[in-house]
Amino acid sequence: MKQLSLFATILFFSIQTLVAQQIESKKFSVGIMAMGGGRYDDVRMCVASPAGVKGGPIGDIMLAFRHRKNDKFAFVFNLPVFRPVLFAAAFNLLQFEPEVNFEIHKAINEKRNFFSGPGLGLSLNYGPDYKSNKNNPTESFFSIGPIINYQVGFLFKTKVQNSIVLKAFYIPLFSSNGHDNGNVAGGALQYALYF
Repeated sequence: MKQLSLFATILFFSIQTLVAQQIESKKFSVGIMAMGGGRYDDVRMCVASPAGVKGGPIGDIMLAFRHRKNDKFAFVFNLPVFRPVLFAAAFNLLQFEPEVNFEIHKAINEKRNFFSGPGLGLSLNYGPDYKSNKNNPTESFFSIGPIINYQVGFLFKTKVQNSIVLKAFYIPLFSSNGHDNGNVAGGALQYALYF
């Protein structure tokens, strides 16, 4: 857990530096994003599903850092907040999945853009496998893997910009114990407000 705290501290100060540099350029905005969906997962325990069920619902509240390169291209970094904190405090689990998404925009009119694009991220996890439950826990282990996603959405250019996104994702997970490798695949709906 000391390594996780060090990682979080370095990440926080890196983001703070990036924000300070980019806010002056008027091309940078910070947002709050809510996400909900579902996934197939043959590796990790799902706290919202019974033991033995491979997968279940997903949800998170994230900070979104959006950098607009120009009118056609943008990068968005999603930093999960709610799920990592909840899982660590309530279930002694780690599930941390930051992502960077590339958006290709096409203007529909002055107040609305359609966009799509790929994304990459990293899934870091610690906990038992999907056969576990609170009454009969299995042994916990670390797993890690790349997040590969594709998204489509709309950006609404109102006074407070907001977006709605539909995302599909895939994660090959590799475990520290060697035998709990597996796959995660799913989809999610995301809504963000940018300030």
